[in-house]
Amino acid sequence: MADDPNIRGQQDRQRINMNQEHEVRYWSEKLGCTAEELRKIVDEVGPMAEAVEQRARGRGGRSHG
Repeated sequence: MADDPNIRGQQDRQRINMNQEHEVRYWSEKLGCTAEELRKIVDEVGPMAEAVEQRARGRGGRSHG
């Protein structure tokens, strides 16, 4: 995954990197949740953006792990 927030490759669009502040901010705003709520969702379903979006929007998402 690219460290530069201006470089967005395919992998960046599929995974949420909770160690990258710009990604946490982007996804929190996109999903309408706090960074802590986002972290809990990622802990539950894993870093795949589709699963995180589904869980955040109340459709479940697959468990990761």
